[in-house]
Amino acid sequence: MMAAGSTEVVATLRAAGCVFAEDEARLLTAAATETGADLDTLVAQRVSGTPLEYLLGWAEFNGLRVAVAPGVFVPRQRTAFLVAEAAGLARARDRHSVVVDLCCGTGALGLALATILAAEHTPVTLAAADIDPVAVDCARRNLTPLGAPVYQGDLFDPLPAELRGCIDILLANTPYVPSEMIARMPPEARDHEPRTALDGGPDGLDIFRRVVEGAESWLAPGGHLLVESSEAQAPVAVAVLAEHGLIGRIAESDEHHATVVIGTRPTRSLNYFLRPVNSSIER
Repeated sequence: MMAAGSTEVVATLRAAGCVFAEDEARLLTAAATETGADLDTLVAQRVSGTPLEYLLGWAEFNGLRVAVAPGVFVPRQRTAFLVAEAAGLARARDRHSVVVDLCCGTGALGLALATILAAEHTPVTLAAADIDPVAVDCARRNLTPLGAPVYQGDLFDPLPAELRGCIDILLANTPYVPSEMIARMPPEARDHEPRTALDGGPDGLDIFRRVVEGAESWLAPGGHLLVESSEAQAPVAVAVLAEHGLIGRIAESDEHHATVVIGTRPTRSLNYFLRPVNSSIER
């Protein structure tokens, strides 16, 4: 049996390829102490490739401890950049914002954004949705204390009708890994996280296209859709936004190694700006 906090735990994890073996040993030891779980079992599961967050029951995201359950997508640190971009857009609207976290997984994005805005005394109404019942249960653990409802269903389908045309900030952490690249992902993600949260179809943008198709009618005028993508996918994603009447731009962060595509619903129809100057002249 390994002694709690012993160098044996660190050595075992390091031999298994854990880059941050010392930190993981500390966290697993604390988890065993807090929950009564067997440390040897936790270490063995970690060595076998089980994500650390599943063993701990939580993930650190944007300074918050977010509840995580086995079989639910683990929030990535780079996605904090998307949250920061969303916070800036919410501040710019300078009013009560309606936020929806679509494909929410743990609800980490909505939780982080609402926490940031609440600390700044910026009022926000938050809702979330996911198709996976396991993810919905997990998101409810994180978002119910905020009074935020979490709906189960496919994309926009489960959202209340009164949100249509009223969403100021739409967070959509859609899967964007091309199908053929799934096999090359780290085993932690490939073998443990739900395929539906990873596989974005042939070019990685299948779910993104479906979100964009519905976004124009769900966003408020001037509302924003934010989606994470790869650098290579971003120009294609912006073109998809344009096809559906949204004004697209790309935001990138070297610090987070992240790319975010942002689509904005015009405050007026694009047709208004494109009509001939003399279109209102009577003939």
